[in-house]
Amino acid sequence: MPESSTIRIDKLLDHPAVMDAIADVNLELKDRIAYQPPVCDVFKSEFTTLVTDPQYRFEIDKEAHRQLAHIIANTVQRVEGSDDATDEVKENYRKARNIGIVFSGGPSPGGHNVIAGLFDAAKKINPQTRVFGFLMGPDGIIDGDYMELTREQVDRYRNVGGFTMIKTGRTKIDDRKKMDLSRGTCKQLGLDALVVVGGDDSNTNAAFLAQNMFEDGVQVIGVPKTIDGDIQVRDAQGKVLCAMSFGFHTAARAFSQAIANLCTDASSDVKYWHMCKVMGRVASHLALEVALQTHANMTLIGEDLADYVDYARLEKAQKEGVVDYTAYGMTLRHLSRVTCDAIMERAAVGKNYGVLVLPEGVLEFINEIQVFIIKLNTIIGNYNKMHDRDFHTTFPSLDAKLEYLRRLVRGIRKDVSYNVWNARDDELFNDIPAFFQEGLLTERDSHGNFQFSQVKTEKVLLDLVKDYLGILKEKGHYKIGIQDAQFVKTLQKGGLDPELYGPILFENWKQARYLMIKKTIISKKTLKAVLVKAGFLGNDETIPPPIEKIFEQSVPKFKTQTHFYGYDGRGSDPTRFDCTYTYNLGQTVFSLIANGATGQMAAILNLEQDFNGWVPIGIPIAPLMHLEERKGKLELVLEKSVVDVNSPAFRVVKTFRDKWLAATPEEDHYRHPGPIRFTGNSEEDRPITLLLNALGNQLATPGTKAAE
Repeated sequence: MPESSTIRIDKLLDHPAVMDAIADVNLELKDRIAYQPPVCDVFKSEFTTLVTDPQYRFEIDKEAHRQLAHIIANTVQRVEGSDDATDEVKENYRKARNIGIVFSGGPSPGGHNVIAGLFDAAKKINPQTRVFGFLMGPDGIIDGDYMELTREQVDRYRNVGGFTMIKTGRTKIDDRKKMDLSRGTCKQLGLDALVVVGGDDSNTNAAFLAQNMFEDGVQVIGVPKTIDGDIQVRDAQGKVLCAMSFGFHTAARAFSQAIANLCTDASSDVKYWHMCKVMGRVASHLALEVALQTHANMTLIGEDLADYVDYARLEKAQKEGVVDYTAYGMTLRHLSRVTCDAIMERAAVGKNYGVLVLPEGVLEFINEIQVFIIKLNTIIGNYNKMHDRDFHTTFPSLDAKLEYLRRLVRGIRKDVSYNVWNARDDELFNDIPAFFQEGLLTERDSHGNFQFSQVKTEKVLLDLVKDYLGILKEKGHYKIGIQDAQFVKTLQKGGLDPELYGPILFENWKQARYLMIKKTIISKKTLKAVLVKAGFLGNDETIPPPIEKIFEQSVPKFKTQTHFYGYDGRGSDPTRFDCTYTYNLGQTVFSLIANGATGQMAAILNLEQDFNGWVPIGIPIAPLMHLEERKGKLELVLEKSVVDVNSPAFRVVKTFRDKWLAATPEEDHYRHPGPIRFTGNSEEDRPITLLLNALGNQLATPGTKAAE
């Protein structure tokens, strides 16, 4: 053995190669930070102007008109480049400004580039302009907690994921006290403009800030952010203004790479079904994009389940002269049966493994679950209002909550919710697992919504699937197909004639590549009985080892692994698409501010097209607002966008469902999107969802238009 020598740790740590190896910033990150996203042509001009685009129309809510009077008349504005302007316009455009920016809600890849785009545009026009970042989200505005951003700080986070530079928070500026404190902070800093980067609730906040700070002369601009992809803006005629919020593409790609790895693992180990839950409480956009990226064997799209119609049940009801409303929409039990069918179909061709993708909010699209949520929200809201106490504090345990519901049914409690919860509800509710009961009765979020992220959605479905597969296994329906060549080889090796045993054991002998053990053979006892009856075995003899081996191989073991994809995706470094998108959003923000806009949302028109077709615009936020119930009362909010089941992207996924399920002897059709990268020419330039929708509209029959 060679003699070991002791190396001084200080010398080791001083070595350049060691220092590079353990540095916080590696070579790839250096390349990422150094990347300069391209800008739309309009930003290459000396100035920009805003031009009203009259083709877009909105249906204005009366309450929005009343509460947001200062900004309700805003229109869609296109940003256009100009190298010529009057002296007055030039002076106003070039003046030094104080601009504040805040991140609101969960992180979304690309946020730092919104800051970078805004910072670069502002400093290019006037180096004296100051950009302030409010720390820890809206709390930073309320509490006056901020820092002035320097080029060194901005440069450090270019093209990097997260909201690390100034952090984020979920506080809402939703009452007079918070609004007054926020106005005070803006006045103290002498802000000319405030930029709110966030989701639907945050942009709602931006609209009210614009309204309240209008007379103060503080412009407020919103920026659409959410990995869920549920901010997609259309006008009243369905014309797309914002095809996708930033961060969606990166999260989908991050999830897809991990799920594609599971596809590889599943087809290698051939013994697990991987159940992959992805973020998306209200909409299934991420699940749809993951399906396109990975070709997972099954992908549940909530909007498709809600759109389901059971025509057999309708026909039966029609014959009986009644209306069966339960025929509309997928039930939880039916969904579990559909899932079991897919699992059995793959097992029949020897594939007792696979990958299933589902959005975290899939249960919200299930009939009886939605009824439970609505009724329980009403009961909880009524209790809080009637007793001026918190329901969850008064009834802290699940047993206490269930007892309260039982008392409503019995009429012991004469609360206002007495007629909401009936005996049938109580019976159905008691049939579901305790952990899901607890989930349905958990405390609502700050908006009064049911928190699906707190419930193990996949476990609810899995428990039903496992129970039903157990029943199907006992009935002899759920079996693993045995490859014919394998059967022949096994029996011949054991000295048995496969031609004699094949017709006795299999129901499809000589009819398929994968042979199915007869349904009546569900145990070794029934197997022996069949062999004895056929005269191949005496009562006192044991089953031949080759036959026993084939039987054991046909008995399925349903093994699962569950995964949740959410926080890892929203913390990922952004794709080149999101880097470019967000940098141009930042540039758009400055153009809106420099041209005097307020109450507008910065966006990119034609995002689904090639980069050369992108058009920076400002979208009026107030006309997008509508009344929605929050915490038992109606409030003005932005509407979330769900998956359109008539869109080209969804129709493609629906068309390929059977192919991607791959319940055939041939290989699976898994797709590997690869890691997020900046190098090479193979990196995709937009989400597949947007690509398909754009192509669908281009190929639509003249005189018609495919769904956006």
